[in-house]
Amino acid sequence: MIRRIFKGAGGLVAIGAAAFALSASAEQNAASGNVDADVLSIGGSVTEIVVALGEQHRLKARDTTSTYPPAVAQLPDVGYMRALSPEGVLSVDPALILSEEGAGPPEALEVIRAADVAFVEVPDALSPDGILQKIEVIGAALDVPDKAAKLSAEVSAALSTAMADATRPKGEKKRVLFVLSTQGGRINASGTGTAADALIRMAGGVNAIGDFEGYKQVSDEAVGQAAPDVILMMDRGGDHGVADDELFNMPAIRITPAAQSRSVVRMNGLLMLGFGPRTAEAVDSLNAALYGGGN
Repeated sequence: MIRRIFKGAGGLVAIGAAAFALSASAEQNAASGNVDADVLSIGGSVTEIVVALGEQHRLKARDTTSTYPPAVAQLPDVGYMRALSPEGVLSVDPALILSEEGAGPPEALEVIRAADVAFVEVPDALSPDGILQKIEVIGAALDVPDKAAKLSAEVSAALSTAMADATRPKGEKKRVLFVLSTQGGRINASGTGTAADALIRMAGGVNAIGDFEGYKQVSDEAVGQAAPDVILMMDRGGDHGVADDELFNMPAIRITPAAQSRSVVRMNGLLMLGFGPRTAEAVDSLNAALYGGGN
């Protein structure tokens, strides 16, 4: 039986060290009205990169998806990145908005872009090169290219090592089904072209569903035909989670190899899907959960 939960408490030393500094700097900025705290960060991976670059003192606010390092929770929250309001965003009076691609809705972004605020969209990433591009874009926007180059080298090395360690023969790869939700007893799963699909492949697995792109509800028959060896889910507590017994008793899941071995892996959503500085950690963790290891 596989049942592993990864909270993503580790990460690069740069992020961990900055997390301790963030608490003090946020309090100092709030007390002094420091004009250097001018950045609104929208998107969890964007916020992580700002902190990893050692520019945490520049953060003035963040969005709801920005949850790591934990100290960022002290910053004002402008709402969920895909449901922003111009009033909420502009109320924190940022001089620079760093926004992950995909923020919205579009009409809200039109108003925000029309305001007298510098707006930089950070491209989405589904690969190591994409993560490095995120770091480069954010480093340029913050005018710290040297720091960005150093962080990129560290992240690139960590990713190369993690992916090399995860490599295994095709016949030994486990089939993994990423389940986004089970609302109403229906399975909403990941096809290709998603962060979940990319991480599964980077960690040495095979996406059990490859006949459509994106996330969508799949039939019980399709889940059975996918025959996943392992179910992968975000680690969600309380009412947003689904207990193992309930999961494996669902008609769609019950007939799969994953249900027979009760194999489920739950990971922190931002660690798993953020494709930021900690993605090497996510690769290591998922690989260890799938095939055994020190995690």
